[in-house]
Amino acid sequence: MGFVFCKDDLSEIRNIILDNKSPAPARLGVIAPIDVFIPPGPTGMDPSHTSFFQSLGISTKIVKGQIEIQEHVHLIKQGEKVTASSATLLQKFNMKPFSYGVDVRTVYDDGVIYDAKVLDITDEDILEKFSKGVSNVAALSRATGVITEASYPHVFVEAFKNIVALIIDSDYTFPLMENIKKMVENPEAFAAVAAPASAAKADEPKKEEAKKVEEEEEEAEDAFMGIWNV
Repeated sequence: MGFVFCKDDLSEIRNIILDNKSPAPARLGVIAPIDVFIPPGPTGMDPSHTSFFQSLGISTKIVKGQIEIQEHVHLIKQGEKVTASSATLLQKFNMKPFSYGVDVRTVYDDGVIYDAKVLDITDEDILEKFSKGVSNVAALSRATGVITEASYPHVFVEAFKNIVALIIDSDYTFPLMENIKKMVENPEAFAAVAAPASAAKADEPKKEEAKKVEEEEEEAEDAFMGIWNV
């Protein structure tokens, strides 16, 4: 157990501590923190070691005077003790499958003690949870009829819809209603205004393609004329 005193960002300090790990060999009797696999392929060992691989149940063959492992081997399982034969094989391969370092478990910050997993929470996570909570409050407010700050935008929208429905057929109006009334009275005019804009956007790629074709034709003509000028 140890203590790390720091003034900088706790998440950065924790990450620096976790990144500082040292590779270690698989020693006899050690509980494996991870699974250990041996990939198939040449081992660089001569055929005299064949019996050793057979004792481990590893399928091999002799290729160009050396032992070659034929299949992917799950040598050590996580949580199991490392056997003598497994430790010897990894030593022959000069493999250090394990790594050891400091694990940050608890944080003390401004008089509060909490689990280090809290440091994994980002500002984006907090904002997402907050937004979801506001949405839930707004939905509950609308369902119960109790107005809250979260439901204000929805209340205003519903109120405006009710106002529009109430006075759409009357002579009364106000600035925001004028365009709506014009749209209801003459929808074809608004459709005609919107159509050229959308058509113009659709024509832009065609114009660009036509321009490219013209440029290519001009380049071809220039090249052709250049032949006669030589």
